[in-house]
Amino acid sequence: MSPTPDHPISRDEIEAKMREITGEVSGEVESARNLAMAAGVAVVVVVVVVAFLFGRRRGRHRTTIVEVRRI
Repeated sequence: MSPTPDHPISRDEIEAKMREITGEVSGEVESARNLAMAAGVAVVVVVVVVAFLFGRRRGRHRTTIVEVRRI
């Protein structure tokens, strides 16, 4: 690309270049969106599993055992 073009830049050339740039960016955005969605789902699953395990452990520690004896 030369610093000063030999001919005036037309509106069609500008629009074509903008479409080219937008097309490249939208492809990258779509792939990044898919990756972010997968990462978000993985984080939610891990948080739910950890919360379940901690709740289960805490329930075992705080369980009251009642012993009934006859006198």
